[in-house]
Amino acid sequence: MDKTDPVATIEAAMIAIRRRQTRRTFAVQSGGPDPVQEVLDAIEAAEPDPLGVNGVAAALGVDQPRASKLVAAAVSADLVRREADQADGRRTNLVLTAAGRAQLDTVHAFRRDRFAAAMEDWTHNERNDFATLLTRFVTALDR
Repeated sequence: MDKTDPVATIEAAMIAIRRRQTRRTFAVQSGGPDPVQEVLDAIEAAEPDPLGVNGVAAALGVDQPRASKLVAAAVSADLVRREADQADGRRTNLVLTAAGRAQLDTVHAFRRDRFAAAMEDWTHNERNDFATLLTRFVTALDR
């Protein structure tokens, strides 16, 4: 890796982040069942638009049978419920339950604590700049 190339440095940092996500650090350590947590994250990220099993599959990058199993686990854990789509009776939407929202709140608090600890010696301006640049970077990846 060329340490003078900022793009190479960013790539290395993104690989490190991905490795941590692969280990599901943020979900497991917060007490949440990690695959189910990914379902909750996907449903929340899609709001206010409804998400079905196929939407979960696309969001998580898994096939439909795997997404169906993950959704079933979330439903069994009473974190998600299925509702008929009022616009299209053939579709079923996934809706977070109160317990699902509570779990998301817990996981968000845990993640934010981890992020804040990682940036504890940063100035307020550095945190703002990082938030702005990271958001811009992630948005540009979707183009």
